[in-house]
Amino acid sequence: MTVATKRVFNFSAGPGIMPVPVLERAQAEMLDWNGTGMSVMEMSHRGKAFMQIAEQTEAAVRRLMGVPDNYKVLFLQGGASLQFTMLAMNFLRGKTGDYVVTGTWGQKAVEAGKIEGNANVVWSGKSSGFNQAPDLARLEYSSEAAFLHVTLNETIQGVDYLADPDRQQDVFCDMSSCIASRPFDVSKYAFIYAGAQKNLGPSGVCLVLVRDDLLERIPAGLPPMLDYRLQVENGWMYNTPPCFGVYMLGLVCEHWILYGGLGAVGKMNEAKAKVVYEAIDRSGGFYKGHAEEGCRSRMNIPFTLPSEELTEKFIAEAKALDMIELKGHRSVGGCRASLYNAFPIEGCQALAHFMREFAARNG
Repeated sequence: MTVATKRVFNFSAGPGIMPVPVLERAQAEMLDWNGTGMSVMEMSHRGKAFMQIAEQTEAAVRRLMGVPDNYKVLFLQGGASLQFTMLAMNFLRGKTGDYVVTGTWGQKAVEAGKIEGNANVVWSGKSSGFNQAPDLARLEYSSEAAFLHVTLNETIQGVDYLADPDRQQDVFCDMSSCIASRPFDVSKYAFIYAGAQKNLGPSGVCLVLVRDDLLERIPAGLPPMLDYRLQVENGWMYNTPPCFGVYMLGLVCEHWILYGGLGAVGKMNEAKAKVVYEAIDRSGGFYKGHAEEGCRSRMNIPFTLPSEELTEKFIAEAKALDMIELKGHRSVGGCRASLYNAFPIEGCQALAHFMREFAARNG
C-alpha cells in the first residue's frame, strides 16, 4: 500500500501539510519500526528503541537548525499556547518582561504574562490592524526587563520580521509559524518555542530551545510539569511524552537536511511566496494583501477580495479545484494561503493562475 495518489493543495494554517516522503516512510514503518515488531505508537518511552528515536530526533534538530551546545532541546506538550504561561511562570513571576505585539499570538502571550508579572507592551500594531513589524532598534525598553518577547511570524495577520532580532537583551521568541523555513541564528535568542504542526510535524508536540544559563533563574515551587528545569533534569520525559509526534518531527528534520538544509529551504519558500504575492500585486487592487510589503510573511499570506460575496465564491470555486483551507481567520476575514515548507510550488502556481482567472471574470 502507498500513499493515495490524489493530494489536494492544502493551504491550511495548521495542522499543515507534511512532506510526502516523510508520510510514506512513517507508513512503511507503522507496524514495525526498525525490526522491533512494534509501532512507535506502541513503544515504552523508557525503552531502548524509543530512546534511540529520541536521540536521533534531537541530533536532527541540532543539525538542521545549528543549535549550539549550550542550549537544551525539549519536546513538550500543550503547544505554543502552553508556553505563553509556562515561560511566564518560569521567568516573569514577580518581574518585568518586555513584549512586542505584532498580532493575535503576541497578544495572547501578553495576556498569559500579565497573570505572572508585569508584561510590558513596548510596541503594539493593534491601531493599524496588525499589518506591520517595528524596527526593534528604535523602541524603548524597560531597564529591568527579564527578557524581550517577540512573535517572529504572526500566522493570522501574515506579519514577519524576516530577520533575527539584533538585541543585547535576552530574546524569547514564538517561532511557531516560521521555524525551519529559512536560516536563523539560534544564538540570537535565549529561548525559542514552536508548535510542531506547521513546519515540523503533526500537532501534539512543541519544540523548545532554552539556553543553559536561563535554568538558574527559575524559582522553586513551580508545578512539576510546568518547570523547565525539572523537564531538563528528566530529559523532557517527566511524564509520557508525545512519542509519535517526536518521531515524526525527527523524520521531517532529516528530510530537510537531505534537501539541502535551511539555506535551500529558505530559497524555495521565497520563490513560492513570490508567485502568490505577484498575483495579488498585479491584480489592480482586486486582491489586497494585509501585511505591509517590508514585513510580508512567506508562510502565511492573508488577502481580501472586494466583497464577502466574492470571497465566498472564490473559496468555493478554489475548493472545487482541490485548493482547500483558503478561508481567512475570522479576525481578519478574506482569504489566507499558508505555504509551509512542504507545500509545493505547483500549488502556488495553481492558486496564482486561479486568482488571475477569477479576477478577470469577476473584476
